[in-house]
Amino acid sequence: MAVAGPTGPVLSREEVDRALARLGAEHEAVESSLLALQDHAGRRLLEGADLSGVTRARWAVAEQLINRLWTYFDAYTDALTRARELRSRRRWPHQSELSELTDLLRGARVTLPAGDPSAGLATLGGAAKLSERLTLEELVDRMNGWYAQALDVVVVADAVWSALPARIDLLAAELGRTRSLAHSVGVRPGEHPSGDDLEEITRELSALRAEVISDPLAFWTGASPSSAPGGGRADTTRYDRAARALEDVRREIEAVLTVRQDAEQRLMRVRDVLSRADRTLEEARQARAEVLSKIAASVVPAVSGPPTALYEQLSAAAEHRRRARWHRLSPLLESLEQRAEEELLRARASLTAVTAPLAVRAELRGRLDAYRAKAGRHGLAEDPFIGERYDVARRMLWSAPCDLTAAEQAVLRYQQAVSGALAPPGNGSPGHSVHDHRGER
Repeated sequence: MAVAGPTGPVLSREEVDRALARLGAEHEAVESSLLALQDHAGRRLLEGADLSGVTRARWAVAEQLINRLWTYFDAYTDALTRARELRSRRRWPHQSELSELTDLLRGARVTLPAGDPSAGLATLGGAAKLSERLTLEELVDRMNGWYAQALDVVVVADAVWSALPARIDLLAAELGRTRSLAHSVGVRPGEHPSGDDLEEITRELSALRAEVISDPLAFWTGASPSSAPGGGRADTTRYDRAARALEDVRREIEAVLTVRQDAEQRLMRVRDVLSRADRTLEEARQARAEVLSKIAASVVPAVSGPPTALYEQLSAAAEHRRRARWHRLSPLLESLEQRAEEELLRARASLTAVTAPLAVRAELRGRLDAYRAKAGRHGLAEDPFIGERYDVARRMLWSAPCDLTAAEQAVLRYQQAVSGALAPPGNGSPGHSVHDHRGER
């Protein structure tokens, strides 16, 4: 039975060997971890960065933790080395050597400086005293705890720096392209809401990048890497908000591009419609002059002048387009399109109204010629009575000015003469033969 000492029962040779093997493996693991932490890209970045806020405070603690870890590791190495040297003296150690080994391996034999409360280490395991004595197991536990806390700072900072700055730079490049496009279509700060939005996004991205670089730990959300691997992540809330705002502006710029292209086509269509209306009104004015000179006793409506007000609005629309005032151009264009079509319809109606007497005269001439052809087919062309009535009607229709009322009556009389001459005898009509017509003279 093993003799009990201050640290409990004295370890046997086999127990000492197992304890040394376990502590040796832990020593290698701690050394590998510390070396990896020493070479970690995040730690190197933290050492060279101009930090602020939460990151500055936590890195100040973590940096002291890392320094203290090496101090503790050196003490751990020395203690383990002494134990190994003592065990290597002989294959079968004496009882006194086993007792000493037990004391080295299990006793509080490692004296170390205590944690510094001013650096925040008191809450991390150190007491407010100059030194303390720890067992090797306590020393390993202390180093594991401090290592996890220091590693959290390094890993979180590295994760945030890996996730956000590159994405911010890409978004800033997209912002630059969008600003160039916006400028090309006249979307500028102070003149268009989207221009103001672009300025705000620019300021936000600049501020966000500066804050991420100086205080990456402020942009971490969720659990720390050591307590819950994969549970935390970089907080991209502000970045996502800026990205959505830029996407909204980009869609607005694309809409402006579409409006700009459509506006030019629509302005051209309005100009074309107004030009057609002008030509129609000019034709109506010329037709009115012709009617007044060729048709007697006819009321001919006046023809209005060109649509000056519409041309002024068309010039204003072109100015809005030139200055990219799309919000003012759109409703004006809609009004112009409707009024231009109305103007064209009005011009056509005016032309129809002023040319109506000429149309009536043309219809009477056509009717007269049709009945003359009919009379010729039936051998009535040489009839003096019918020929006289034809000459009267033709003289009225081809003279200027033409009395349409009298000419219409003359054409009607000629129609009746031809119809009467062609009517069968004995039907009771008042002039059923050529000779009857001659008698009427």
